Amino acid sequence: EELSQYFEYTEPIRKIIYTTNAVEGFHRQVRKVTKTKGAFTNDMALLKLVYLATKNIEKKWTSPLQNWSLTIQQLYIKFGNRIPLDLAASPSGGTPRRGEQSDRV
Repeated sequence: EELSQYFEYTEPIRKIIYTTNAVEGFHRQVRKVTKTKGAFTNDMALLKLVYLATKNIEKKWTSPLQNWSLTIQQLYIKFGNRIPLDLAASPSGGTPRRGEQSDRV
């Protein structure tokens, strides 16, 4: 039953679902930061360290996903307002601006 639901998605969406390289890379980088620590004083200390590691990892995320514009449009059609979609282009014509809402796909 779950497999048949998987095939209801379009091919670009299915590719995002089954591609785990990004997740594995993120996990490897977080693990590199946390494995050197013997123990944490509390859960909040670990959470802070993972948060800071995530901020540093985000700086390295520069390559865009292939066919992302098509994929995000298909996700928007499937899930509607659950995905905040912003199609307003920046003045340079590059990445969309944050914070502006758009109801167009």
